Parts: sequence; C-alpha cells; structure tokens
Amino acid sequence: MTGKARNAVQIVEVGARDGLQNEKEVIGTADKIALLSRLIDAGARRLEIASFVNPARVPQMADGEAVIAAMPDRRDVSYIGLCLNKRGVLRALATREGNKRGVDEAGCVIVASDSFGQKNQGQTIQDGIRENREMLKLAREGGLVPQVTISAAFGCPFEGHVPPETVARLAAEMADAGAVEIAIADTIGVGVPAQVEDLVGRVREAAPGIRLRAHFHNTRGTGIANAWAAFRAGVDVLDSSLGGLGGCPFAPRATGNIATEDLVYLLDRSAIACSLDLEALIATNHWFETILGRPLPSMVGKAGGFCETGAAAA
Repeated sequence: MTGKARNAVQIVEVGARDGLQNEKEVIGTADKIALLSRLIDAGARRLEIASFVNPARVPQMADGEAVIAAMPDRRDVSYIGLCLNKRGVLRALATREGNKRGVDEAGCVIVASDSFGQKNQGQTIQDGIRENREMLKLAREGGLVPQVTISAAFGCPFEGHVPPETVARLAAEMADAGAVEIAIADTIGVGVPAQVEDLVGRVREAAPGIRLRAHFHNTRGTGIANAWAAFRAGVDVLDSSLGGLGGCPFAPRATGNIATEDLVYLLDRSAIACSLDLEALIATNHWFETILGRPLPSMVGKAGGFCETGAAAA
C-alpha cells in the first residue's frame, strides 16, 4: 500500500447518471428522485445525479434539471453534474441561479484517445485539453467544485491500447488547469490490478497533491479487484453504481459499473469505512428491480450480506 495504512475511503454513487444513461426505457423523473433519496438515506454523500448533455444523444438524461431541482438542500451531501463541454458547465451553473441549491460539482471529462473522444464528445485529445481548461476555470469562478475524469484511461474501444504516459500527461495538464480531483476511468472494463497499480503511481507522480478517484466497469469481471488495487495504491475515492447498472452509449459492449453493494461488502469485510449501509443498499436494489422489471447485476444484491453467526442479510 502507498503511504501509511488507511481505514476509510469515500464512495461516489453514480447510479442515477452513469447507471441509467444506457437504459433503453426512459426512467421517470419521480423514480430517479426516489432512487436518489433512498441512496442518500443509505449513506451516500457524493452522488452523480445528472449529465448536461444533448438529450437527443442521451434521452435518459433529458430531465436532469428537474431531478436536480427536487434534491434536498442537505449540507452533508454533494451533488455532481457531468459536463462534456462549456455548454454543460453553463447549464450546471444555471441550476444555482435564483438562490437555488443546484449542483455542487462540475464533473468534467477528457478522453485519453482521439477516436473515442471524437465519438463521445466530438473532441480530440488536444481539443479536450483546451476545452477542459476553460471548463474548469468557468466552474471554479462560478463556485462549483472543479473536478475531471480521464475517460478510457485503461483502454479504448476503437484504438485498443492507451499509453499510460498519455494518461499521466493529461493528469498533469488537468492539475495545472485547476482540477481539485482527478479520476481515472476504465470506461470499457479492460483493466487489471497490476495495470491499476502502475497507472495510479504514474498519475500520482504527474499530479502530486491532487485527490485521486477511480472509476471501474465490470465488463470482464475485474472491476472489484481493480477497485481494491486502486485503494491499496492510494486512491482516495471510488465510484460505483447501485446494482452494477451502467454502460456508455458510445462504447461498444461496455457494460455496467462495479456495484455499490459489492464494493461496500468488500470494504465492510475488510474493516474499511465508507459511510454506506449495506442492508439499506440491498433493499434499494430490490426496490429498483421493481422499477426496471428485472434483476440487477450486483452479486451481493442477489446473495445478500454475510453474518458470521450464520444468518444472511435480507
């Protein structure tokens, strides 16, 4: 493990945004609000709740402003809006007009490959550097927490290998641009723990002093192992999605995020605090199954927790 031993990690719940964006059937606004409310009750304190993207490209996110307006004004909870360009940041800032709570963080995105960047948000790497510099400045000056995710950091669905040097260079650029947190995202779920350890070390060296976050998809079954490797390597924050829902509309065969229930089970059994209540998450999983009309991918959602006296959690 990098540095001194730690016994806590922060989780960012991305189920209401990354978890739902790939769903074919549009989930009702009221159900999204109810999902977020249940996740907050379960202990989630940072949540991705919407993305400011073209609704024609991602119809599931068309009601983002309505969802944001319904969120409780809790000082202990931080709301994140995903922003792919300056228009997105301006929409995020607009949610705070007229003394409204709005979102607290601008979750900016830069892609570590030209091909995927052009398909995902119409930007090459160099375009993304320029755009994100302006986005982070705009967010910071408007009172939003400026943070950024480096997408496709472990591999590109179109180009294949992504050089770790590229990711480290982007981390240095984004740190210089004023990001207070940098996430490395395995958007298509190709990474393995050894790769995670190496990339976290390179990013830490390239952006010293910046809070690091990691975002994993479970496409090939390595997501939870990668999350543990990231924590052991010194990552401060981990993303996860209730039930393991998710995927990217612009990345072929990309499947769900690591499941929040599975991650919390791992952390709980490893004596790592994370603020989330496993039984409440499992109950939320089972409730949301009734909304979607199908079981969710999470393993712990199906199997339940574990009690050493022999009684499984509901």
